[in-house]
Amino acid sequence: MSKKDFYEILGVSKSATADEIKKAYRKKAIEFHPDKNPGNKEAEENFKTAAEAYEVLSDPDKKARYDQYGHAAFDGAGGYGGGHHMNMDDIFSQFGDIFGGAFGGGFGGFGGNGGGQRRVKGSNLRIKVKLTLEEIANGVEKKVKVKRKVQAPGVKYKTCSTCNGQGQVLRVTNTILGRMQSATTCHVCGGSGQTIESKPNNADAHGMIMEDETVSIKIPAGVVDGMQLKVSGKGNDAPGNGIPGDLIVAIEELEHEFLKREGENLHYDLYISFPEAALGVSKEIDAVNGKVRIKLEEGIQSGKILRLKGKGIPSLNNYGNGDLLVHVNVWTPKTLTKEQRQFFEKAMTDEHFTPKPEKSDKSFFEKVKDMFS
Repeated sequence: MSKKDFYEILGVSKSATADEIKKAYRKKAIEFHPDKNPGNKEAEENFKTAAEAYEVLSDPDKKARYDQYGHAAFDGAGGYGGGHHMNMDDIFSQFGDIFGGAFGGGFGGFGGNGGGQRRVKGSNLRIKVKLTLEEIANGVEKKVKVKRKVQAPGVKYKTCSTCNGQGQVLRVTNTILGRMQSATTCHVCGGSGQTIESKPNNADAHGMIMEDETVSIKIPAGVVDGMQLKVSGKGNDAPGNGIPGDLIVAIEELEHEFLKREGENLHYDLYISFPEAALGVSKEIDAVNGKVRIKLEEGIQSGKILRLKGKGIPSLNNYGNGDLLVHVNVWTPKTLTKEQRQFFEKAMTDEHFTPKPEKSDKSFFEKVKDMFS
């Protein structure tokens, strides 16, 4: 089942400003807030969906990638990426301040009905993964070693006495409009609602230790340089009963020796000699899935572009593969023997060597136009 367009979810256009997007999200969030719709599963799903849309559209980099690739820019294998389905703890951890004074800022927490304890989220980690063009074309699973903070064995927490486990402290101030109530993050526990009771000697002030972990990342075919994928829960742990952060994976595309990428299409410069161009020749060239043999007809002209359908990079939107464009270049020798020079001097007056372009032989500018049309 296809996912609904993020702009449609928030009710804004693609040209909407950051403030307009934020305002639209706040309106949706208040409309479907769980405290306002207790027990309403549909409202809860709409609340999560709106947060999911805002997470992408509020980030300029994610928004640009979404505008170009749609949901496929984030829906990587294994359920990671900016377009994941968010849970309540994620939403209130990231966007709770947007609700302002309309609600307490937590799910059934501050100002809500449940009186529950807030769960903070651990910090995200970022790594860069270098991929060859072949790995990008076929998809790949990478195993990377990540140094992340985890809760130390034997650490014990207790309820924060300052906020009584709520993670926030309520403050009441008198204004000309009357008494105003606001909630701020507890300065003692940092919003977790818990403080350290006892911890091992090797743990830090929050009861955490550094630990190496090997993380398996399934990277789908067709990713682009600079794209960021997300592996949920593989960032730093949070103290107590908090939610682990995420591992952000930045893609770096390594340059190929022969192939140049342009979106889903690949370009290959093929150099041939005068005799090969005149007589025709069969050539073997590199492609992302191995060697490909092509046949050049007699009298092929320099600048000719041969299109090999489906030999490019797969589309992230599952629209099939791009093409491999082979650019034929007739190589002109820079040095000649005496006999070769005499041959070409004689050929200069031979009518067979006089350029006679046909209407089917497109100019350079026409070829460039065709490439981008």
